[in-house]
Amino acid sequence: MSPYISPTKRKAAVALLLLLSTEKVEDSPPKRQRIWTKAWLQDRDVLSHDNLLRELRLSAPDDYKNYLRMPEDAFNHLLSLITPCIKKQDTCMRRAITPEQRLTATLRYLATGRALQDLKFTTGISAQALGHIIPETCAAIIQCLQNDYMKFPSTTEEWLKISEGFAKTWNFPNCGGAIDGKHIRITAPPNTGSYYFNYKGFFSIVLLAVVNSQYEFLYVDIGKNGRVSDGGVIEQCTFYHKLRNNLLNVPTNSQTFGGMNFSFVADDAFALHEHVLKPYPLKNINYERKIFNYRLARARRVVENAFGILANRFRVLHTAISLRLDKIDIVVYACCVLHNYLRRQHGGTYLPTQAVDYEDLQTGEIVPGEWRSYPAVLTNLQICVPRNITCNAKQNREKYLHYFNGVGAVEWQNRKIV
Repeated sequence: MSPYISPTKRKAAVALLLLLSTEKVEDSPPKRQRIWTKAWLQDRDVLSHDNLLRELRLSAPDDYKNYLRMPEDAFNHLLSLITPCIKKQDTCMRRAITPEQRLTATLRYLATGRALQDLKFTTGISAQALGHIIPETCAAIIQCLQNDYMKFPSTTEEWLKISEGFAKTWNFPNCGGAIDGKHIRITAPPNTGSYYFNYKGFFSIVLLAVVNSQYEFLYVDIGKNGRVSDGGVIEQCTFYHKLRNNLLNVPTNSQTFGGMNFSFVADDAFALHEHVLKPYPLKNINYERKIFNYRLARARRVVENAFGILANRFRVLHTAISLRLDKIDIVVYACCVLHNYLRRQHGGTYLPTQAVDYEDLQTGEIVPGEWRSYPAVLTNLQICVPRNITCNAKQNREKYLHYFNGVGAVEWQNRKIV
């Protein structure tokens, strides 16, 4: 049976509770008023780099090209391709960021690698919005360009066409591409420990690429953890899986020059394979093997130059990229696709002769490209320890050795050997 409370006491208790609740509200600090967006960001059209770009477009086209890493016609063409993928609708609450503003912000990020908190003052777009816009725009660039500018060969005829380029330009027959890999520096991902910590002492993911004779990427694999740094990264990618299982439709020996295996050239970071050629070890090396190593290194220069130009055109690769891992993969892939696009559509301005290593036709001397005058920012993979090399792989390398020292010799190669 509940105790009886008189009406007078009940009224007194209610009054006390009301008094306490009133005092609590008065003592609590006032709530911070939230705003939709900062006022200066709403004046994006006036305060951002849009006005600067309009001026550069009219009076300083070279500076415009340097600012976005592409000439105006290339930008306009790219913008027309990706606009349907990135265009947003205005709402009653605010105006949408235009496709042009999204693309210029993304290209400036790729060109400089500036922090998003810094980039917002140039673009007039908040860092939080940039964190969504840049990966989204990079994904649109990949979607619109990769089928035309990074199509991986799928037929024997396509592989033969690529090998013709290596034979004509670099005197290396039956070559389907040059393979190499680089470490892309990143900030330490949360809760991953040392999983992405590489042998050079920083956090990274690996960019593995196959490049044709014209410095274009045929295939890229991005995202393997930097700890896999002994060349074993190639064994985890789809390219090597298909190569090892004869699923690439590469030419057979009856279709190749001299009946030699159709091959890809690589350095010491990769294992010797029946379709992958690498240099002979320098220990106890003889004259004929030095000739082979020289001819192999000569063909491999295309991938070294491709990486060098990529890093110098897109300076985001000079920084420790501070994005989510899946977004980093998209950003790096977009740089590779844009490299191919600009190389093919605007090769004279994007990749002038002096920018890459080129050959003196009279002496055969290699003149270093301009990119080599800058400090190297992409770290090589660790040298692979030879293991389980098949007899077929050794015999194939010996065939190329005899070819380069016999009927396939070039007149200047002996001057290169000391």
